[in-house]
Amino acid sequence: MQVSSGRSSGQRAEAREAALAQAVRRGLLGPQHPLIGLLDVDGVLDAVEALNSAFDGPATVQHTFAAKACGLVPVLSLLADAGMGCEVASPGELEQALAAGFTHDRLVFDSPAKTVEELEYALAHGVAFNIDNFQELARVDGLLAGRRPAGPVGIRVNPQVGAGAIGAMSTATDTSKFGVALRDPGAEEAVVEAFASRPWLNRLHAHVGSQGCPLPLIAEGIRVAYDLAERINAEAGRQQITGLDIGGGLPVNFDDEDDRPTYADHVAELRSAAPGLFDGRYTLVTEFGRSLLAKSGTVASLVEYTKSAGGRRIAVTHAGAQVATRTVFMPDAWPLRVGVLDAKGRPKSGPTEVTDVAGPCCFAGDLTAQARELPPVEPGDVVALYDTGAYYFSSHFSYNSLPRPAIYGYRTDTAGRVRFALVRTAQTIREVVEESGLELAGALVQLRSGTAAGAAGGAAADPSDG
Repeated sequence: MQVSSGRSSGQRAEAREAALAQAVRRGLLGPQHPLIGLLDVDGVLDAVEALNSAFDGPATVQHTFAAKACGLVPVLSLLADAGMGCEVASPGELEQALAAGFTHDRLVFDSPAKTVEELEYALAHGVAFNIDNFQELARVDGLLAGRRPAGPVGIRVNPQVGAGAIGAMSTATDTSKFGVALRDPGAEEAVVEAFASRPWLNRLHAHVGSQGCPLPLIAEGIRVAYDLAERINAEAGRQQITGLDIGGGLPVNFDDEDDRPTYADHVAELRSAAPGLFDGRYTLVTEFGRSLLAKSGTVASLVEYTKSAGGRRIAVTHAGAQVATRTVFMPDAWPLRVGVLDAKGRPKSGPTEVTDVAGPCCFAGDLTAQARELPPVEPGDVVALYDTGAYYFSSHFSYNSLPRPAIYGYRTDTAGRVRFALVRTAQTIREVVEESGLELAGALVQLRSGTAAGAAGGAAADPSDG
């Protein structure tokens, strides 16, 4: 299966194999650096190309990358340079996107808990955003005080079309925390009225979910939003809604190397469910994240020890819940493919044995793979966790105060030569300690002894004061 017009999935795997071998040979991965992340730059660009190609047509489309999938500034900068916009859901993601070079008009701010300050910023700087609920709508009314926002503003609706296979990833259930639940009594009429009385509202947003959500379910949710937009425009007697934010959520195939479903599959399903969506009357906004990066990422760890327990082989590595949080806590929903390489970075093969791959975290469930048929693993080998380009690099879980690993981008030419670029330096132990409150080390001792000097360092004042 083709990744895009650039490379096949097999060529992508070959490039990854070459990068892993070179990372070991150059000492990027080894005893001094037992855990790293690798991101295939060409794989990311191939995914962007496939996305643009799938949506090519009369409709204007603004593709935004969901920053939560990999909030690393160099990665965001690469996507900005490739023509993407960026969907952010917090002040931190907003600042990361701006630092990466995204301009305000290429941003979409989505959060169900926007503060007054965040709304004021978006309204003043032309950052598009989607109102999550009627209380937020009233807040925006007060902030605008009769003026018009500087950028697009929409309302997020929940089409309530149901859940996919992973409940936590399904955002269009009856009781989802996101958006206005359209099937609740009176909700759809209230949305229609909200647009009728506010000419500055010009977008609708719907997002059904991501991993575990089948394409027909996603398409059905977007059809509901499209039909509502048609109704609002018809009752307004004009095209008040000019944009439809259709979210992202394309599932990723974690079973093998191929990309499926593809963006073309997704668009075909959308065209079948809502043909008018693509006729050019609406600007479309997408918010893909995982599907753009997952297949291009690899977490690689040195094997520190191997052992046996109850007849099960166990490989103890440095990659556990701190980088593979979802996989460790929900292994059935987020299984990862595993590769084993020898101490020189060469893939191992031959007879297999049932093996658990364990991480370094101090709890029994810290396993990134369970009961897998793997080649015999030995200390000094490398275990590679594939398809980890999204969420595994930037959503670190600071369990046991484990430091964040270095991340490298790479490109591999047809001759197998590999070039690396450092994306994020490895966190030092000193930085871990500093992050844990080193500057305030004596604060609680002083508080206990009665010598604390007020709310030093910007800390909140004692609630009993005043």
